[in-house]
Amino acid sequence: IDDDVRLDVPIIRQLSHWDCGLACSKMVLKYLHPVHDEEFQRACWDLQLTESVWTIDLAYLMCHLGIKHCFCTQTLGVDKGFRNQSFYKKHFDTEEDRVNELFLNADSKGVVLKKCSVTVEEIQSHLEQGHVAIVLVNAVILTCELCSSPVKYCCFMPAGQKCFCRKPDYQGHFVVVCGFNRKTSSIFYNNPAYSDRVCCTSVGNFEEARCSYGTDEDILFVYKDS
Repeated sequence: IDDDVRLDVPIIRQLSHWDCGLACSKMVLKYLHPVHDEEFQRACWDLQLTESVWTIDLAYLMCHLGIKHCFCTQTLGVDKGFRNQSFYKKHFDTEEDRVNELFLNADSKGVVLKKCSVTVEEIQSHLEQGHVAIVLVNAVILTCELCSSPVKYCCFMPAGQKCFCRKPDYQGHFVVVCGFNRKTSSIFYNNPAYSDRVCCTSVGNFEEARCSYGTDEDILFVYKDS
């Protein structure tokens, strides 16, 4: 068993406030085997990925590009409780049908879905084999121990955009988990809000952020042998 795993996943910065999931997908794809930008762009057009990208969209993207994946979530479809969260409010009604439809058709499209909780040990053993994962977290909770302290919860905002320092209760954000250290109980991840660093947090903080209400504990496992 390896106590210290760091996978060399390239860091790609998100371009806007909504495309962290696409930036994470690009990181994963570059790590696995380079997919040309045009091919990636075409896949996004084919799947009609607009300004609202859910984890199921990322699973479809991996499937579309022929990447071996497994999407684990607590809820197969949209949790109606999210309607009241400010983060989801704006797009909820139009998105609900679209997302539920994606879940319904997943099987016939070859998208691998599982309704289950995932333990941090399972994530670690996935990483030990050189595989990576895209994880949905609540960015309000996720705190990088290496980033400068005063603006910790603005970690996920691209530079030049106004910071949500009034601290909403939930801010969904995708990160790529790329390593861990068992001795220090740390998790390493690439945050698409940055282009120049690997972030690090405690297992406890990571667990709290990824199991926060709003995430559905969504995690997209991606496999190297694709």
